[in-house]
Order: sequence, then structure tokens, then C-alpha cells
Amino acid sequence: MASTSVAATWSAKLPGVEDVVARTRRGERLGRADGVALIAAGDADLSRILDAAAYLRDEAKGRTVTYSPKVFLPITNLCRDRCTYCTFRKDPWDDGAWTMTAGEVRDWSRRGRALGCREALLCLGDRPETAFRQYRALLGLLGFESTIDYVCHAAEECLAEGLWPHTNAGVMTFEELEQLKPTNPSLGLMLENVSPRLRARGGPHHAAPDKDPEVRLRTIDDAGRLRIAFTTGILIGIGETREEIVDSLLAIRDLHDRHGHVQEVIVQNFRAKPGIPMENALEPTDFEIARTVATARLLLGPEMNLQAPPNLNPTAHRLLLRAGINDWGGISPLTRDYVNPEAPWPHVVRLAATCAEEGFQLRPRLPIYPEFARKPGFLHPAIRDAVLAELDEAPAVDWSH
Repeated sequence: MASTSVAATWSAKLPGVEDVVARTRRGERLGRADGVALIAAGDADLSRILDAAAYLRDEAKGRTVTYSPKVFLPITNLCRDRCTYCTFRKDPWDDGAWTMTAGEVRDWSRRGRALGCREALLCLGDRPETAFRQYRALLGLLGFESTIDYVCHAAEECLAEGLWPHTNAGVMTFEELEQLKPTNPSLGLMLENVSPRLRARGGPHHAAPDKDPEVRLRTIDDAGRLRIAFTTGILIGIGETREEIVDSLLAIRDLHDRHGHVQEVIVQNFRAKPGIPMENALEPTDFEIARTVATARLLLGPEMNLQAPPNLNPTAHRLLLRAGINDWGGISPLTRDYVNPEAPWPHVVRLAATCAEEGFQLRPRLPIYPEFARKPGFLHPAIRDAVLAELDEAPAVDWSH
């Protein structure tokens, strides 16, 4: 009964949704209480919130929605973290454990480029060399001292085949980010959630030292200091509170205020999978995801590029467009989503038709957004001219068959 009373008292302190929405339309910046009011709003207010988010998106982005034609390269699925919702990570002795060879990176990149891809998403587990001596031995045999050294080599192989690398290697140091910048137009790391509570015993990040929010915030901050166009985002449905979602979005906003480098924020939803500790956990509903996306748009503002993965939300594409996204993220004609292998990519032709029916044009993009590519210092001189030359070219993507 006491907890109900506390919740009622907190709710009584929140501004009304109508007032919050009116202030966003006047261009005012929202605070924490505003964000909580939006994300905690009932179904009666949902249309008003979605309409306000769509209005902000249209104001800055127009009616164009983008995606990145990509090849998903799971460089290694070995990982020292053990998140309770993950099927990607493996131990070296598990079935399905692998580390890609340089030849595989070249081959997959070449095939992807032939299909019109421009991005190579290099995705891998966090620091497996610190946990597995077998993997350390493999790195040594390949002639590399660390996973990041090997990722740099893989990125060079992607460049040689005509793809732009976008690396998501988990938590990285300032020096490692600096090491990757000459080959990567952009880099990424999901914040997931800023709450340390999720690392407590029994929580989804209890056995995942790299999910310490302070460590992840430091990586994102270091990327800003290095003027790296950075993709980050939140993960919903893993036991967080609505207030913690708002706090996470505001933490991202604060970092972008400081450095101007967050090129994209992803609102990603948990999907239950057989064999994980959270296999029986409830997934967020389409409306919960849409409300979170709309709240993100209203908190982050009209200029932020906002994404929700289409393969994780196959029944909500129209709803997500209404909620204020302007990007669908990476979609591949060649490789599956190795983090969510049960969720196939949508066919681009069908996705384009859905967008058109809702009054949007679907367009491909590079892994770095044009406004960041053109900012001084964001592209390393080794790749700047080539990236800028490609910005306005449309890739030859034909997925009609």
C-alpha cells in the first residue's frame, strides 16, 4: 500500500501530457519530469504523444526515412560478459563458437558489395582475450596482440572490398577508439541503460562487467573527445523502470550536448529466445515501444537521428513511423542478424512500399550520416575524400527477387 501511495505522489508531481506536448511544439527543451510524464502516459494520451513526435521529426527530417544496406560480420562471438538475454555470445567450447578468418571477411564483404551494400557492421563480444586462453593463443597464431588489433585488420579488408566499416566492439579505451578511427567512418556502442541497479545480483547484467554504465558512458564520452560519429541507444524490456529509460536518454543527450557527436540513437526492444535465462520474460508491446520511441524523439529533439530495428518490430512499421523515427538501421540482403537470428530482415521493396503508403520515401545511406561526414574533424584524412565522394551516390540495390 505504501508503494502505491509513493507512486501516486510521484505521479501527482508530473506535468500534464498536454502541457508537455504543447511546449515541444513551441521548441522548448524537456526535462526529466516531462520525460517521465510522457513515457508513463496512458493509452488515452498516446495519440497526442505520437503526433507531437512525428511533428518534430517532420520539422527537421522531412518525409525521408533511411536505412543502411549492410553486411553483418560477426568477427567473433566469444565474449567475457554473460547477459541473461543474449544468444550471441559463446564460450570457445560451445557449439557455434567462431572467429571469422580474414578470408571470410573479404569474401562476405565482396559478395555484399556486389549486392549494393555500403556498410560492413563488425560486431563482436567484449574482450574475449581476457577470459579465454584458447582465443589468446589464436590471436597469437594470427599475429595479433589484441582483439582490437584484429578488428583493425578486418576493417582494412572491408575497405579493400569497397565497404565502409562500422565497428561495434563493446567497451573500448580512448586509445582503441583512436586506433579504429582511420578505417571506420563511424563507431557504435549501445548504452542500453544507465542504471547500476541492473548489475545487481539476479539482474540482467550481473555477470557482465562491461555493462557497467559508467564504463559505457566513458567510452561514448571518449568517442566525442575524438570527434567520432557515434551510434548508441537504449535496450528496453530487460527489467528497467520507466524512469531509468528517461535517465538513459538524458544521459545520451548530455553527452551529445558536450561533444556533438551522437549521430544516431537506437530504441531496441528485448526479444525472448529459447535457452536464455530470460526466455520466459515478457517482451515490450508494440505500443510500449512506440511510446518509448516518441518519448525519445521529444527528449532528444528534431535533429537527432532516431532508429528502431524493423526486424524486431515486424508488426509495428507504420506505428514506428508515426512515433517519430527517421531511420531503420542496417538491413542486409546477404547476412542474418546474428544477435537476433530468429528475426529476419524485412525485404527492402516491401518496406519501401509501406513507407510510401505512409507518405515517406525510403532511401539508403552510408554508416555515417551526411551531416556528420561534413563536420570538420569527424572523418579521418585517410578516408575523408572517398566517403564524401560517395555521400550523394545511390547504391545499386536490387532486392526485387
